[in-house]
Amino acid sequence: MASLTTQCLIIGAGAAGLHCAGKLALGGDAGPTRALVIDHAKRPAEKVRISGGGRCNFTNLEIDPKRFLSTNPHFCKSALKRYSHWDFISEVATHGIAYHEKTLGQLFCDESAQQIIDMLMDQAQKAGAAVWLNTVVEDIEAIATGGFLVTVRRDGMSTRITTQNLVVACGGLSIPKIGATGLGYRIATQFGHSLIDTRPGLVPLTFSGDLLDHTKALSGVATPTSVSVDRTSFDEGMLFTHRGLSGPSILQISSYWRESTPITVDLAPGQNVATQLMARRQSSPKKQVKSVLAEILPARLAEAVCAEQRLDGTLADTGNKALDTLGRRVHQWQILPTGTEGYRTAEVTLGGVDTNQLSSKTMQSAHIKGLYFIGEVVDVTGWLGGYNFQWAWSSAWAAAKAVSAEN
Repeated sequence: MASLTTQCLIIGAGAAGLHCAGKLALGGDAGPTRALVIDHAKRPAEKVRISGGGRCNFTNLEIDPKRFLSTNPHFCKSALKRYSHWDFISEVATHGIAYHEKTLGQLFCDESAQQIIDMLMDQAQKAGAAVWLNTVVEDIEAIATGGFLVTVRRDGMSTRITTQNLVVACGGLSIPKIGATGLGYRIATQFGHSLIDTRPGLVPLTFSGDLLDHTKALSGVATPTSVSVDRTSFDEGMLFTHRGLSGPSILQISSYWRESTPITVDLAPGQNVATQLMARRQSSPKKQVKSVLAEILPARLAEAVCAEQRLDGTLADTGNKALDTLGRRVHQWQILPTGTEGYRTAEVTLGGVDTNQLSSKTMQSAHIKGLYFIGEVVDVTGWLGGYNFQWAWSSAWAAAKAVSAEN
């Protein structure tokens, strides 16, 4: 069995793992004796590659700790402040990557997400880190005198890697088709860390029965909405699907939604449908209710809502009470999801390694010296729109600085 000694071993060649490798400042000769990144995947940073429709929504101009979910809402503040979105934006610009703001502060590459991956790989290489893909972790042991012994299998051969620092950056459970596993959680549990219950986040919601029939019939219809649960709401687009509801507003609210909790949807935010219809009744009494409503909502949706309310006549034939009821249906559509599409389509994993057992400054374990957890595996989850990538960049930077200081 082959053996290798390295100063820092990073498990996970995704956004957090590669960025951490690129920020290491270690002594010694370049190459795997300095730092090594391993991943079981065939290609690095698959989540980066598919994000933002292939253009990578790499950060957001409106990063705020309040837009991250965690059982310890203060944990993310230190890393986000010390390595901000402006820091990453500066690196993107330095590498000549053109980008643009799409909406709500979301920044995307003008060309391809591959540019971000190339930047991360280039930085890792310049920092003296090697990247091993198609490499599976077989065993991890803590060494009594300090450090770790990690056994991996690569190209059909096992290698024993001795390292002083072990950075766990292998993500969560979301999108298993690109290689997501629970390895990071198993490592955390092995070394005495508690886990906050995990669940899919930023994920479409599913329905059953008559409500599912309703969404199926409207599959493909998109409309601006305000979607809320309890005291949290998001004003973004919504999409009807053959399984239920999706779109930015639904993905956002899914991170706050819990089973058996209804959500409220305003299909025409900022408007007053009943008042508008009553006003049109004066000027266009012979127009059908669904035709006028279609001036506010997508035509298929307007027709479906009117059919549900049994309003198939003209405005002149429809009284104020019926229009008020229609208005409430449009502005206060209360629905109860039966579930989500699960990790298969979830963009992130909520929950993870309990932050109360990590240093918010260094991401180091409070139990084991030299053990770090960064990125999605940690119980920190951001909003849709580049927030989770920023957490990856910031937490990775914090761990890299701590590892470098120790070496």
